[in-house]
Order: sequence, then C-alpha cells, then structure tokens
Amino acid sequence: MSYKTLKLDKDSRGVARLWLNRPDKHHAMNAQMIRELHQAALALGRDQAVRAVVIGSDGPIFCAGADLTWMQEQQQKDKVSRIAEARTLSDMLNAINNLPKPVIIRVQGNSFGGGLGLISAADITLSAVSAKFCFSETRLGLIPATIGPFIWRRLGEAGLRRLIITARMFKADEAVRCGLVADAVASDRLDEAVEAEINTALKAGPKAMAAAKALINAFSQTPDHNAQNETAIAALATIWETDGAREGINAFFAKTPPPWSNSG
Repeated sequence: MSYKTLKLDKDSRGVARLWLNRPDKHHAMNAQMIRELHQAALALGRDQAVRAVVIGSDGPIFCAGADLTWMQEQQQKDKVSRIAEARTLSDMLNAINNLPKPVIIRVQGNSFGGGLGLISAADITLSAVSAKFCFSETRLGLIPATIGPFIWRRLGEAGLRRLIITARMFKADEAVRCGLVADAVASDRLDEAVEAEINTALKAGPKAMAAAKALINAFSQTPDHNAQNETAIAALATIWETDGAREGINAFFAKTPPPWSNSG
C-alpha cells in the first residue's frame, strides 16, 4: 500500500519504519494522515513478517499536532460532523495502542498537541534531549479531548493538571520524569538508542509480546482488581497453549536460542 502523508519501509529483520511525511507542514496531522496512520497500523498489525514498528519523522519538528487548515475546517462543520471527525482520530490512536507489536516512537524534535497523543498511544518513546513538548490546545481555546484517554493512562491526573490546563512547554527531561518519554539522549545517539530497543524486542517471542500488550490493555480497561486477576489467570493459561511458549521453554532448557531470535 502506498501513502501520500507517510513513508514506510521494512527491513529483513521484520522492523517496519513508518515516517510522518508532511515536512512543509511540520508533519502536522490532517484528515488524510490520520486515515493513513490508521490504515498503516491495521496493516502492520496483520503482517506476520513485521515484529516491531518504529514511528518517526525528519526535520526540526517531530509532529506539530493538528494541521491548522484541518482545524479551520472543523470550525465550519456542525456538531455531528465534528464528532465523526474526532472519532477518526480516536480510532487511529486506538489502532496504534492495540497494534500487536511493540511500537517505538523516535522523537528527534519538538512535538505539540496531537503528536503527544501519538506518543501516548505507543509503547516506548525515545527522544532527543533537545526536544520540547507542549499540549498546546488551550492556547487555541481548545482542549486535548480526543487524545485525553491515551495521555491520561500515560500521565495520570497529576500530570494532566500540570501540563494540559495551562499548555506549558516542557523539556525532554521532564517528559521522562512524568513517563511520557522512556529516555532522552543526545541527538547523535537517538538512532543508536532506537536500535537498542529494536534489538531487545527481537529477542522476545512475537506472540508473547502481542499477548503481553493485550494483557496490559485489558488491565487498563477495568479498575477492578479481581477482574484484573481473573484476566491475568486466563491469559497465562492461554499463552501456555501456544507454540511460542513450548518453543521458548524448550530452547531455554536446551540452552539454544529460540527460533525467533535468529533474526534478532
């Protein structure tokens, strides 16, 4: 599948790199990019050859958030149409959140608004230490509503109160402290850090990683501890029945690499 707002390539190890590709708009998300990100997430999730996904961009800005022209278009629509458009963004973020492969975000530059929603829907974000972040919506008289559930799960109430109400700009080190970013490194070490995360992921069982991610998502859907316990018990019983569990355990006792590590 070809995309107009994204660039996609895959290597022989099963690593897919999905690059935001609207450099003239600082990679801001419009309706087409949102739609294409959704399509790409679903396609990569189905592709059995893909074992890890990296999302990034080039240039001084990782993602400028929502495209201003797209936002102006929303202003002209009625409430029903706005709800439908917001749902497309929510569905895209949900597809990334549920993608059954580790999703690594590579942030080389500043990120604003919806770009932070993209980060919050992923699994691991690595940032250049020089990058800055801002939930910029209230500066425009808006709120980060559609991305809200994703950033809530990442930052919690205290983080949201500090960062989204006043739209304060914050640096990468604070993004690490609040949990939005896993690690911030020098710009010339960013690709090295991403590669280290990829290599770690390639040593894990693909089906086990998918099941682990599904379990985490299941926990986030209910605050009830007893329900979480039952979900965990059922998930463990199910994973024991997979070929991956049998092959991984047998390889451990045989002191040989599991089959999926051959390309790692």
